[in-house]
Amino acid sequence: MTSLPSTPLGLTYTSSHEAVRVELSGDLDHLHADRLIRAVDRLLTAHPGLRDLRLDCAGLSAVDSSGLAALLMVRRLVDKAGAGLHIDGRTVQLNRILELTGTLDHLTAPGAGAQPLRRTGAGATRGGPAEEPRPSTPPTGPEPRI
Repeated sequence: MTSLPSTPLGLTYTSSHEAVRVELSGDLDHLHADRLIRAVDRLLTAHPGLRDLRLDCAGLSAVDSSGLAALLMVRRLVDKAGAGLHIDGRTVQLNRILELTGTLDHLTAPGAGAQPLRRTGAGATRGGPAEEPRPSTPPTGPEPRI
């Protein structure tokens, strides 16, 4: 069995004050996945107030398990930075691998680190995670056994 040569991963950036868009092209595979992780790490360091990182995946020609692992690492980095991750332009192949591995919802849902918009009189601001409501009285009775 012969394999086709891997196409290098291309990354093109555009940014505004609070958002960075990265267009991916080529193969997100075992040969190139680290490039995406390093690039996102540098972007998050260079843009400390970043609210949104958008990955445009329409130009990807292949994604393997290393590419999937890179996307999961990107999710961790973005969550840690308190920003939102958006994976736009997903190809049929990318959607398929995300569905088969059960990672689609994890990668496309709002991240744990993203701070929700809060409305105030002067406009929307980013705030910390909302606290869980606490019961006004402690529960009574024995702890349930599971």
